[in-house]
Parts: sequence; C-alpha cells; structure tokens
Amino acid sequence: MTDAPHLRTRADGGRAVEYPPAPEPLTVPVYDNHTHLEIADGALPLDVHEHLERAASVGVAGAVQVGTDVATSRWSAAVAAREPRLLAAVALHPNEAPELEASGALDDALAVIDELAAQPRVRAIGETGLDFYRTDEAGRPAQFRSFEAHIDIAKRHGLALQIHDRDAHDDVVATLRRVGAPVRTVFHCFSGGGDLARLAGDEGWYCSFAGNITFKNAENLREALRELPADRILVETDAPYLTPAPLRGRPNAPYLVPHTARFMAHVLGADLDEFCAQLASNTVSVYGSWQDEPRAGD
Repeated sequence: MTDAPHLRTRADGGRAVEYPPAPEPLTVPVYDNHTHLEIADGALPLDVHEHLERAASVGVAGAVQVGTDVATSRWSAAVAAREPRLLAAVALHPNEAPELEASGALDDALAVIDELAAQPRVRAIGETGLDFYRTDEAGRPAQFRSFEAHIDIAKRHGLALQIHDRDAHDDVVATLRRVGAPVRTVFHCFSGGGDLARLAGDEGWYCSFAGNITFKNAENLREALRELPADRILVETDAPYLTPAPLRGRPNAPYLVPHTARFMAHVLGADLDEFCAQLASNTVSVYGSWQDEPRAGD
C-alpha cells in the first residue's frame, strides 16, 4: 500500500475548478459519516491531510472513509489505521458485483472484505446494497448475492452497515427483513421519501443525508428528514459528489458539511448547536469513538 493521496480521479475526469471557500465554523463539532477521499477532484486536488485540516477548522471532527472495491477498501483501511481523524468502511459497491461474478472473482473479493473487516479502525461494511439504476435484470442476482454476503460480514464482525440504495427501496428493505439487518444499519445518501423514512425509523435504522437535500427539487428528502426520530439522523458529504447548494458544480469535501448541517437544522426548525450535538452523538453510536476504543456494541 502506498501513501499516494488518491487512487483515482472522478469518472468524468474531475472538474477544473477550485474548491469553495470555507463555511462559517460550527460551534459544536460533527462528523462526515461517508466520504471518498481516494478520488481526486478539482483544479488542485486536496490530499487527505489537507481535507482533514480544513474539516477540523470548521468543526468537522472526523470522517468515515468509504471503499467501493478491493483496492479502495484496502486503501481506506490503511489510511484510517494511521490517521486518527478517519474511520473506514469497506465493501464492494453493488455495481461492481455483476462484473466480479461474471469473471469468477466475486467470492475472492468478498474474502478480502471479510479480512479487512477485522481491523480495529474498520467500523462499517459499506457501501453495499442494490442499484437498479445502472444494473439491468441480468446483473441483479449478483447484486443480491453480494449484498447478502456483506450483511453477513457486518453481523459476524459486529460492524455497522452502510447501504447504497438507488431505485431499489423495496428490494433493499425486503432483503434486510429476510436475512436480518445488522443492529446499526445506515441508508447512506438517503434517496427515499417520507414513507421509507418512517419505515426506517420504525425499524431502528439510520438515514444519512448528503448535500443533495439542499437542492430545489429534493422536497422528498426534506419530507423524509422531518419524519425521522432525532436519534436516527446522520449527515455526510459523499464527497467529491453532491456538493450542497449554492456551491453545485464545484468539488465537495468534508469541510463543507456545515452547509448541509445548517440547512437540515433549518428544515427541522432546530437549534443548530443542539442539532449538531445530536448528529455527533448519533454518529458515535453507529461507528464508535474516533479514538482507539472498542467499537460501538462491543
């Protein structure tokens, strides 16, 4: 494993624009519970240290660095092992599963995720789930097999589960109910509406909101936020994607979490400091302390 700051650039080649200016700092620190620092973006990409320094300066105390294949999962575990402001999530993205299955490599890749899950700074299995937007009917059996294997890994290791759910709400829920969801299950970049949020709240699952909740056409996400119990809400960037308004078109990063947190507090009519304290408490409840202490639930 190298110390290179990035493993890849955005699939679209990245954006030749500067990162936005720093927002007003939060008084009560929060965490970015889903980010991809391995992906370079912007005219002058930031390395991991720069990302985390900027985040700390505006009240973002740490982040969960998320893998989506074997290479990025190994990188995420390695960088979290040496950086106290990061925890790691490891998994095979659902859109990886059909290709791995077709090449006969899915079981070997899942074995790597299982091995990485034993590392103390790996606190979640994700992002895994179902994506019916980019995968056709032929590839869906592989997605289901991969998703169920990830759920099993999360439960055996006592880890949280971070779910990628795109155009697959009913099947994700049915799978979780059929095989049994981990105690700490998170819908990353929540994309449903009020009905799914109410169901998640009833099941004790968490819903994490990214910068797209600030978009004008995202009333379904704002409705979902209002439906959730306060102790089931998380915030994330999904950086470098989903930069919050009014900064769309520029690179996203953990230091921009305050924009989304402030917007969410406004939607709920909540005191910002109290809301941030709740977000931080929820995040630690899911992933455990960012310090070298036992995982949540151990």
